[in-house]
Amino acid sequence: MRDTLASVEGNPVGAFDLVLRGGRLFDPGSGLDATGDLAFSNGRIAAIGTRLEVEGARKVVDVRGEIVVPGLVDLHTHVYWGATGLGVNAESLCCRSGTTTFVDAGSAGAGNFAGLRHFVAEPTRLKILAFLNISYAGIFGFGPGLWVGENWDLRLIDRDACARVVEANRDLIVGIKVRIGAEAGGSSGLAPLEMALEVAERLRVPIMAHVDMPPPSLVEVLARLRPGDVWTHCFRGPPNAAVSAAGELDKDVLAARRRGVLFDVGHGFGSFSFETARRMFAEGIYPDSISSDVHTFSVDGPARDLLHVASKFLCLGVPLSDIVSRISSAPAHCIGRPDLGRLAVGGTGDAVVLSEEGGRFEFVDSLGEVLVGERRLQADFVVVDGAVFERGQSAPERPEAQLR
Repeated sequence: MRDTLASVEGNPVGAFDLVLRGGRLFDPGSGLDATGDLAFSNGRIAAIGTRLEVEGARKVVDVRGEIVVPGLVDLHTHVYWGATGLGVNAESLCCRSGTTTFVDAGSAGAGNFAGLRHFVAEPTRLKILAFLNISYAGIFGFGPGLWVGENWDLRLIDRDACARVVEANRDLIVGIKVRIGAEAGGSSGLAPLEMALEVAERLRVPIMAHVDMPPPSLVEVLARLRPGDVWTHCFRGPPNAAVSAAGELDKDVLAARRRGVLFDVGHGFGSFSFETARRMFAEGIYPDSISSDVHTFSVDGPARDLLHVASKFLCLGVPLSDIVSRISSAPAHCIGRPDLGRLAVGGTGDAVVLSEEGGRFEFVDSLGEVLVGERRLQADFVVVDGAVFERGQSAPERPEAQLR
């Protein structure tokens, strides 16, 4: 990194709100890996340098020996807390997971997105984005002893209402979520996917597709996904997995990858297999994004949070640089938000101070396999909009989008 100073307009060098001093500034997506200082002013990154002038700074934190990475972007979460059976509280997870951007994966549909916006996204300083569920009611039928897929009844899919809500909330909605399979759709087959594709084509947004138990088959679903669409749960175990019970990788999975379909981890409760990951790695297939699919039934294990999932990949031998990019700049790219997941002067003032802890740690996948690792990633503290994040801090006032 050059020994240089830079500042955002209107913020003289040295007049900083916060400076992280002497850490390893690590942003593989931007090619940044050097020891230096990271300064924030007015909610944005104001300067990056090796010897910044910090006199007059409101707060200076010595982070020597630690890793400073961009604020993490979790592409698959369920944070419609208090309104759906799957929802967890994003603010309660931020400091342990390092996540500053939570992308809710279809908890809300057109009928209840207004609540996700007003009660979850707007009061917090965290970034809450969303894939809007093609089902009008979102993911509503989950709880202890209750498992009702939102696409069992196709009368719940209102394509025009879905399109209207996306258009009115483009600042928060990044695409359409559709859950396909016997669990989410009963006997609906491919119909929910076809309806979601119709809306996505009309609005020019990506789809995130969940595929559970057959029918339909994974191959049938992947054949319909377009370049830039996201296949989540890409490392799930059989059935309907990329790797068969015999350990063979399906050629149609390779074809989808070559066509530009994006592969997302989406660990969750039942959607991640160490063996599937090893087999796909052996074929040179790595995920485009690592996400947690954190929700009520996975937050206490096996997924827990984004850094816990990322630590599993560290112990599977994936280099730290590949992991960090897949939990920061890569998922931001997937949703068309290059302003997130980066350390850049003038950019969003989100960062995470990480430590790589050594020891003996047990990690469990969704099938019960235990992997013993010697390293894990821990978040020491999180910076959101240029200030150390503390739960309960209100977001600034901002205009509401009007639902049409």
